[in-house]
Amino acid sequence: MRSNSNMKSAVMKSAVMKSAVSLVACALFFSGALLYNKDARAESEPYSSAKSAYVMEASTGRTLFSWNAREQLPMASTTKVMTALIALERGGLDEIVTCSRNAFGVGGTSIYLQLGEQLTMADMLLGLMLASGNDAAVAIAEHVGGDLPTFYEMMNTRALQLGAYDSNFASPNGLPTDGHYTTAYDLALITQAAMRIPKFREIVSTQRAAIPWANHEYDRVLVNKNRLLSDYSGATGVKTGFTRAAGRCLVFGAERDGMEIIGVVLNCSDWFDEAERLMNLAFDGYSMVGMLSDGDIIRSLPVVDGLEQSVRLRLDGDLAAPFSKNESVRVELDLPDVVNAPTWPGEVIGFAKLYANDALVAERPIVADSTIERRSFVGALRQIIRNWLLI
Repeated sequence: MRSNSNMKSAVMKSAVMKSAVSLVACALFFSGALLYNKDARAESEPYSSAKSAYVMEASTGRTLFSWNAREQLPMASTTKVMTALIALERGGLDEIVTCSRNAFGVGGTSIYLQLGEQLTMADMLLGLMLASGNDAAVAIAEHVGGDLPTFYEMMNTRALQLGAYDSNFASPNGLPTDGHYTTAYDLALITQAAMRIPKFREIVSTQRAAIPWANHEYDRVLVNKNRLLSDYSGATGVKTGFTRAAGRCLVFGAERDGMEIIGVVLNCSDWFDEAERLMNLAFDGYSMVGMLSDGDIIRSLPVVDGLEQSVRLRLDGDLAAPFSKNESVRVELDLPDVVNAPTWPGEVIGFAKLYANDALVAERPIVADSTIERRSFVGALRQIIRNWLLI
């Protein structure tokens, strides 16, 4: 009996051990499955550690990544992208900007302007974008707008022109103010416009600069707060920002293999790391595909009532866009059957359109390549004289 009891006990222990092993195996399986699913989700669905994030391709504006991109949020000193854009569009780089009483002693980051101190607009913009000078922002705004409320009107009008419909500007520097907000999407649109200005690109890609400092024996040394310029290959800028209300905000950009991207993260604790991750996703997932080049002759079309029977048409600008490896590429030409005289070089006749699957991602104008005068007695006489002179 004792032997049977021992045997029964051993069998029970073995069963318990097998059950335990099975439970552990199941736990490991489900744990692995959950981890796998989490990783798969991260790869297949947009996700960001930022409260709001957006990445676009710069030349076409095609969306490459979007996460709560239309949520209205404070944006801290990334506001200064718009301030610089307005200053460069409406002011001259050699203009002298004076530090007023309003600009003097503004809180937060500063280039320590003295009351009445004067700098060129070019130097003020360096102080604005590299050192994130809140005092420089106010000085620039008052110089360009005449007063701050007028400058805010300029900012909001320009935002609407750019399609940044979910933004409202009530500050030139981004210090906490009621009614001052943007979205990641809007801020990317504003940056896209700013990056088309060569001087803006030059400023935001500068890592270190020196500008005059009144009543000092040495210059102000400005160091760019954007560490991506030194840490990320191909980085192009553009602006950092932080307040307690807005969190860490970053507008960033980079260019590799013929593709330039612009991105924004708002309220992002790991702002630089997340910007790097999002840029890597964009560069790994997309590549630029060029279908037609600037100046390519597309075709000739008949001319109605013209001194010439036909006119050649050429492409105005490169037709290219970012594509993922799974997308099909298609070009469509939107052109009339004939052209009515007169025509002149650069006249838009139609468009070349580039599609990713069924989505339009880029288009460029197709223009007339030459002047075709309308048939008339005077025009015919002019043509006869021109041909005679060529004999």
